[in-house]
Amino acid sequence: MSMIAHYQRLFVYDNWANREVLTAMESVKGPEQSLQLLAHILSAERLWLERLLHQDQTYPVWPEFTIQQCELALQELAGRWRTYLADLGEHGLAETIQYKNTKGETWTSAKQDILMHVVMHSAYHRGQIASNMRAAGFTPAYTDFIQAVRQGSIE
Repeated sequence: MSMIAHYQRLFVYDNWANREVLTAMESVKGPEQSLQLLAHILSAERLWLERLLHQDQTYPVWPEFTIQQCELALQELAGRWRTYLADLGEHGLAETIQYKNTKGETWTSAKQDILMHVVMHSAYHRGQIASNMRAAGFTPAYTDFIQAVRQGSIE
């Protein structure tokens, strides 16, 4: 498997996992902190994509999204990441970009490192969402990578 195919697979997983979380949250209507974390995941994913594309930041890092806004953001992001990765190709993974973080500090990172960060950052916060949902008495979404593979959501 090529490296770009590996990243494409990871982003298919990421989209699946975010969708599973959204579905679980829709069914129980809460908790509020979980919605804030999901909104942050989606906003941060968009922010990193905008950095990779040299675009201005659209949303704050911690937006106040409704569940419906999360749904729309999730739909849009899936397509945008698919297009970005297809256009990037194998050759673009090692390229670096310079960007400013939210503190205004300038950094340079390899695109492949940013892509891995996006996936891992989202998984970290999905773990927090699962913990919040359990603490509130709800059953969280099962978002382990292997579950997506077992279901045939990832080839």
